[in-house]
Amino acid sequence: MLLTLRRARRPENPVDRGCATCPMAGSAAVHRHGLTTEGADYVVALAGNPNTGKSTVFNALTGLRQHVGNWPGKTVARAEGAFLAAGKKFKLVDLPGTYSLLSNSADEEVARDFILFGRPDVTVVVADATALERNLNLALQVLEITDRAVLALNLMDEAERKGIAVDHRALARDLGVPVVPMAARRGQGVRDLVDVVARMATGELACRPHRVGSFEPELEAAVQRVADALRQAHPGLPNARWVALRLLEGDPNVIREALAGTLGEGAHSQILSIEEVGKS
Repeated sequence: MLLTLRRARRPENPVDRGCATCPMAGSAAVHRHGLTTEGADYVVALAGNPNTGKSTVFNALTGLRQHVGNWPGKTVARAEGAFLAAGKKFKLVDLPGTYSLLSNSADEEVARDFILFGRPDVTVVVADATALERNLNLALQVLEITDRAVLALNLMDEAERKGIAVDHRALARDLGVPVVPMAARRGQGVRDLVDVVARMATGELACRPHRVGSFEPELEAAVQRVADALRQAHPGLPNARWVALRLLEGDPNVIREALAGTLGEGAHSQILSIEEVGKS
């Protein structure tokens, strides 16, 4: 099972130290608030469902000095900030709060394109520990796209107040990525999240996330044919298999971009816009 919940006492150690494939050790990295985004060494995407405390996590990492605007060509708000860890500067991009990446709305399309085509160095998925079943839908979709993901298990204090205990170590083993228990509004777990992000961005921490296995032979053959055609038409396209699945599902936005030959171009303009903001 991917989810282990029990009514019990508070977990004896609130700090996750890694996943089954990548054990973690060592102290948390030092970080500072209020930096500009200029000259960042790494880009970190912050994703999550609405009302998970994602903005609180963002504020805890970046402090009060942030840039707020819209995504290029969208009315969707975008916030960016920066923090230091292990002597490196990290640009944090707060993605729109969404329940999935299936591009049924402008928010979902922005989040999907940035994670898939923008290829951030790390993607942090903020989840609500009191409603984990609902939040895992987005987390599993992110894990289908990228190996560089961390689950920030926020609102642990609320879960404890409601008598809910989450076995974050078992969850980390099942997901195959680090799980960091947090109560961001109290500052708990923030330093540990910074530590995990820094290790993953620098390549010190590598995981094998849980993904759906092969489909029925006929469907698997169709996925492979479409993926091969995508690689030929769009050299360098990241995760052609994921895009192929979206095409076979009939995702209208992905179909439109594939037919127009513009797959990933929107995310490229997002990256350029973010870089220009950092230089201004």
